[in-house]
Amino acid sequence: MSVRRSGLQREVLSLYRRALRMVNTKPPAAQSKFRLFVRYSFKTQAAAVSPRDVSTIEHLLRRGRRQIEMYEDPKVRDCWVSSDMVQWGENNRGRREGVRDTARTSGTSSSS
Repeated sequence: MSVRRSGLQREVLSLYRRALRMVNTKPPAAQSKFRLFVRYSFKTQAAAVSPRDVSTIEHLLRRGRRQIEMYEDPKVRDCWVSSDMVQWGENNRGRREGVRDTARTSGTSSSS
């Protein structure tokens, strides 16, 4: 059974996927910083805005699109990550980070 999403929800998810695809175009050394920046930005903004506040969500979507357009530029090779973001990332590891960390520590790779 699939979940029905509103147009605004689909736009937010589309922007998030676009941001994650942008991360993959960056140098491998900087990808973890970009990924943390994207995750932190989306999660903190989502927690700060009511789902019923459509005008604020639309504003954040416009601002997010402009920001991603800037980061998609090939000349942008790195991004700044604050200590708050790093601490948040350590406390809120995603499913994929946990899998990667487990693979690294066990000596196996997921690309076999």
